[in-house]
Amino acid sequence: MFATQVKKLFVYSALVGMASSVSSFALAQTSAAATYPNKPIKLLVGFAPGGGTDAAARTIAIKLTEVLGQTVVVDNKPGAGGNIAADLVAKAPGDGYTIGLANIGSLAVNPHMPNGTPYNTLKDFAMLGNGVSFGNVLVVKADSDIKTFADYLVAAKKTDKPLFYGSSGFGSAGHMSGELLKQRANTTAQHINYKGGGPAMNGLLGGEIQAIFASAPTAIPLIKAGKLRALAVTGAKRAADLPDVPTIAELGFPGYLATNWYSFIAPASTPPAIVKKLNAAIVSAINDQATLARLSAQGMEPDPSTSEEMRAFVTKEYDTWGKVARTLKF
Repeated sequence: MFATQVKKLFVYSALVGMASSVSSFALAQTSAAATYPNKPIKLLVGFAPGGGTDAAARTIAIKLTEVLGQTVVVDNKPGAGGNIAADLVAKAPGDGYTIGLANIGSLAVNPHMPNGTPYNTLKDFAMLGNGVSFGNVLVVKADSDIKTFADYLVAAKKTDKPLFYGSSGFGSAGHMSGELLKQRANTTAQHINYKGGGPAMNGLLGGEIQAIFASAPTAIPLIKAGKLRALAVTGAKRAADLPDVPTIAELGFPGYLATNWYSFIAPASTPPAIVKKLNAAIVSAINDQATLARLSAQGMEPDPSTSEEMRAFVTKEYDTWGKVARTLKF
């Protein structure tokens, strides 16, 4: 009898202790969220300065700094198609002071590649909200012998003189755009991996490669400056700033679609209250008229969302590109 009473008392004490711990943890999270943020926030970008992800991050960070009342510092961590930065976010403390702007490659494509990723897209991140989306642009130098999309296909099918195309990284939207076309058109084009859209563009302008499936933000200013020739866009519709450039689907490949997107992530352990605060700040920053104008001028379509909508979107893209990646030969 006594032993039974002692056992019940022990269990009761343990439950009280657990409840107290849970309550203390919840209070600590609430307190942290109430004072958040009280120091600068790092926004990790998985590509070198000069590319589309970097441009979007720096554009949105300007207003995000104002909304949050703390400096949002863009920190470039290029390499592995954006995986390095995403992994750093996944492993960072969940305190809201390290977040990332990830892309289709690091979240939806790379996990299905031969080497995979050191993180699990669907488990290791808190989804803060979508940022922007857009198609890519197939471009060559303005003085290239490749004048049209048809010329590109002819050059890309030559076996005696391979055509090299570049992208912002292995598994990036540009890479997948090229591989999907390679599969559909049966070309022998060879992919060259760069650590960002900026370095890839330098490779094209410097003659290292013959073409790029470039992000619209990277390509459009150079197209307008007369340094590049646009052959086609990879989205479902023509780009607003390039109305005379047809989609690849229009040029004989119905159903071809490869869009790019950038979305905000945080460590999975980030408290829901901080996730909510960050989402509200991101949506506010993107919807700011000055931010909208700067993003649109760079060929980006603002696409803010709730964290729940982002999770549903990323999950769908993860499944879609997983199926595509498994059919490609590298």
